[in-house]
Amino acid sequence: MKNLEVSTSDGVPAKTGTMTIQLDGRPHQVGAGSTLADLVAALGHAPEAVSTAVNGEFVARHARERALAEGDAVLLFQPIVGG
Repeated sequence: MKNLEVSTSDGVPAKTGTMTIQLDGRPHQVGAGSTLADLVAALGHAPEAVSTAVNGEFVARHARERALAEGDAVLLFQPIVGG
């Protein structure tokens, strides 16, 4: 299991402690108080490079400041474009 130290998007360290979420179907440790935006950045993804869903619901880029909670199921996937 990977333990990521994260900071909030404004550079302030996240609250101490960790919590476990499900990331693409596997347990993953994140800092307590982490947001979805923090997770995307900590994993090294550019915000526009991935789409996200939490607990089965799509989360738009502008809404990724939502805090993650223990047990949340997070999916990262490539956006589909074209027509």
